[in-house]
Amino acid sequence: MTVRLRPHHLLCMLTYVGKGYSEAFTANYDEVIKRLVAGETIELGEGPDDICAPLLGDADPHCLWDSVRERDAKAAAAVSRLLGRQVKNGDTIELDAALLSTFRREFKKGTTREACGGCEWFDLCSDISRTNFPGVRLTR
Repeated sequence: MTVRLRPHHLLCMLTYVGKGYSEAFTANYDEVIKRLVAGETIELGEGPDDICAPLLGDADPHCLWDSVRERDAKAAAAVSRLLGRQVKNGDTIELDAALLSTFRREFKKGTTREACGGCEWFDLCSDISRTNFPGVRLTR
């Protein structure tokens, strides 16, 4: 099985500590993280993904907004630079301990944070990365 993620969620998952938009959202996010910890492959996709699922019943889910699609484009460019290859819709990523460590190191340095502009979770994620990712749920 694979976990379907939009590009900016590759960054969000690095600092996820169990906080989210609703109880249903965080319960779902916890399940997605468990799948990643268990070794499932990530498949990059456009638009709403496995993390977004609980929000799709909202009247105007932000996961459909242009600003979020722009965040995805910036995240895809940042991840492409980190991986040394262009990532696109349908690509798969094997998230091992070394890659997770690289993603977190670069996130902390700020090299991937341009994709986080305008996000309401920016300060929380900054605090988590600044203090070396305490309490994050995605571990290897």
